[in-house]
Amino acid sequence: MRSVAADLRINPESLRNWVRAAGVSRPQGRLTQEPSQPPAPLEVENAALRKKVRELEEEREILRKEAKYFAEETRW
Repeated sequence: MRSVAADLRINPESLRNWVRAAGVSRPQGRLTQEPSQPPAPLEVENAALRKKVRELEEEREILRKEAKYFAEETRW
């Protein structure tokens, strides 16, 4: 808590009081950081598919706007 208070440039007691007022409990013991594992093949594939979906949605939106523009332009 002291390091967070120092990062925020506030008094550690103020931060402690805010945490207590918020009703947040302090974790017991030290947190161990899990060793990072490479993403699973499915996660990699999902990320690629999400990117492709975003690209296709963007292209579709551009085509909709173009179709609307040309539809209005050809009205007599």
